[in-house]
Amino acid sequence: MAYTSPTLNLMIGAVKKTASALGRDFNELEHLQNSVHGNNSFALRSYEKAHKILQEELSKIKSGYSVVRTQQDCVLRGNCFTICPIDGFDNFAHGNATFAISAALIENNIAIASVIYSPINDELFFAEKGSGAFKEGFRNHERLRVAACKNAERALIATNTDAKAVQSALSVSTNLRISGSTSLDLAYVAAGKIDVAIAVESDFCALSAGTLLVKEAGGYVFAIGETDTRSENLQSALYGCSIFATNEALKQKIADATAK
Repeated sequence: MAYTSPTLNLMIGAVKKTASALGRDFNELEHLQNSVHGNNSFALRSYEKAHKILQEELSKIKSGYSVVRTQQDCVLRGNCFTICPIDGFDNFAHGNATFAISAALIENNIAIASVIYSPINDELFFAEKGSGAFKEGFRNHERLRVAACKNAERALIATNTDAKAVQSALSVSTNLRISGSTSLDLAYVAAGKIDVAIAVESDFCALSAGTLLVKEAGGYVFAIGETDTRSENLQSALYGCSIFATNEALKQKIADATAK
């Protein structure tokens, strides 16, 4: 059984409360796909509602900690929560279940705790610095470990739609997946379901939650083009919000591919 601190338990509660609202809206979106009125306005209202709930709930946890959505705000605020109310918004808006809610606690520019939740699939991933990464289970939480894949050509690689990221991935392996949710990609790297995740110019808040999961699962996160692989400082580790995450065996191969 994983130990979860009071702070992390409250973060999980905040994310799940947000998920309840999104779950109801997602059911409506599935019906709206066939409506002449469209679904984008409804999805945007859902996003704003989710943002409000998550912000309100997290702001109760630590007095004086801001709840932010951008890298710039994280730098300016110092101690804060970074959030991504719907990571994979286009999927959500089209009634596709591949989206997640993510939140991370940042102190002195270091990720202390993080939660990533796929509400429709009911997959909740969480981590605390120095305590490991886990997936929530009904009775016991499952300890996460990155995959042991050593053959790059057989690696399953997740990436976003950036052309450079796709090209880099294809130069290594043809087993390519584009999910539309970077935070879920990183959670799946931590869980050993995906061998590599490559994200170019991605969302800082989604990365800040996923990065901690990968590191606590024994993986590595590289800022593309940088050499500091294990920096705890988010501004260094997520330089330019272009990163890849993988295991020990594949890190040099992926570093070479993304440097081209």
